[in-house]
Parts: sequence; C-alpha cells; structure tokens
Amino acid sequence: MIERKIGFIGGGNMAQSLIGGLINSGISPENISVAEPLPSLRAKLKSKFDVKVTAKNSDVAESVTLLVLAVKPQIMQEAITSIKNAVALKPVLVISVAAGINIQSIETWFGGRPAVVRVMPNTPALIGAGISGLFANSQVTLDGRENAAQVMKAVGNIVWLQNEGELDLVTAVSGSGPAYFFYLMEAIERVAVSEGLDPTTARTLTVETAIGAGRLALASPDSLAVLRKQVTSPGGTTEAAINSLDESQVSESVGKAVKAAKARSEELSQFLGTEDHDKK
Repeated sequence: MIERKIGFIGGGNMAQSLIGGLINSGISPENISVAEPLPSLRAKLKSKFDVKVTAKNSDVAESVTLLVLAVKPQIMQEAITSIKNAVALKPVLVISVAAGINIQSIETWFGGRPAVVRVMPNTPALIGAGISGLFANSQVTLDGRENAAQVMKAVGNIVWLQNEGELDLVTAVSGSGPAYFFYLMEAIERVAVSEGLDPTTARTLTVETAIGAGRLALASPDSLAVLRKQVTSPGGTTEAAINSLDESQVSESVGKAVKAAKARSEELSQFLGTEDHDKK
C-alpha cells in the first residue's frame, strides 16, 4: 500500500483512470489531490471520486510527496515551472506520463535533480487493462520504484526498462500498438460485412477473436509463431490466408510501421525537450 499523499497535475482521462484505480486498490480519496484549471472538470473529479481539487498546481505540489504529471506535453514546462519551488522544499517522487518529455528536460525545468519516473502507458489503461513501460532516474529509491509500480499497476501491468531510450520503442510497440490492432480489426470487420455478415455479428466475431487470441497468448508458454502454426493446418483455410498475407509482405509492412513510429517518437522527444519549443 502506498503510504504517501498523492497529487495529480492535470485531471484528464489518464489521471482519472489512475485515480479510479488507486481508489479501487485501497487508497483513500482523502490522500489524493488534483490540480485542474477547468472548473467543469474539477467538479467532475470531486463528484466522481471525492478527491481534493484545486485550480492551483502549487497547492497540490505543496501538500504531497508523490506527484503525477498528467498534463499535455506542450504545457509540461509551464506546469513544472509553477511547482518547482514547492518540489524543491522536500523529497518528492515525480511520475511523468507525458509522451515525448525526457527526464533530462524534466530535471532542467525543475532546476535540480528530483526523483523522476518516466512512464509510457497506453489507452487500454482507461479500462484498467493497460501496459506501461517505466524508467527511473538515479535519484529514485527502491521505495520510490515500488510506489511508482503500485501507481501504474492500478491501471494494468508494467515493465521496467534498462535505459530511457527504450521508451521510444515502447511507444512504438505498446503506446501506438492498440491502433495497429484496431486497424487490422477494422479490415476484418469490413470484409466480414461486405461478404454478407450483419455489422453487429461482424464486430462481435472480430472483437471476441482478438480478445481470445490475446488471452491465449498470455496463458500459453508457446511462442506466438507456434500458436499461429497450431491454427494453420496444411492445405486449410488459415494457410490460404497466411500465404496471402505473406505474398502482400504484411510482416515487412508491420515492421516498417513500428520503426516509423519509433523514429517519430525520437523526433518528438527532441522537439518537446527543447526549452523554447513553444516559441517555434
């Protein structure tokens, strides 16, 4: 159980998912506070979770020892500037869930070396089924790592990374990954409808098949290649489909797509990490 008071800078969808998960895991709403500029969103947070809400970032930063930065990357520097004096007064664990903002930039904007854990979650976290990649700087203690893990486990599973650069690949694999699966599911659903199934049946078959395949992959010790081959009987329907995919070089296209996402993540990290990016 996390024994720190937890604060959120930003009260959007990811923050709400984390707050809901933390409360479900046993954290008292009294120990959670949120800074959010929009009055309507503050009212929603108060009504939905009964947490403390404020319009001022500094109010939250002054009252907690675990701080989750859940603002858009474009306003991260501004948000940190508003709280850096409060954070400098005491040991605070900072967790950033903003894409593209590296730890060096966070440290620079704080004007020191706070304990920072950078996280790359994905959208299934919104329903508690996410997977997040985590990387901690050298200031984070073992207790801090455990606390960060507990926060992110509130919305799914986690993996710790050996170096920060791996987060660009994590972004490309699991951060963007849900869209790849939705893309394939769209294609399957579309052809199912065009070949005669009603839309509801087509969607149900497509989605349930995706869920089942994922659960089977998680439960099985076999590799993904072995699981695929178990479905692919020689001369059968699945083999015909796989051969068609191979002829279209789908595997190579997926590889190019993931590499393109990784390259774009690296570009965004360089851009968002410059102190004057908002002036460009």
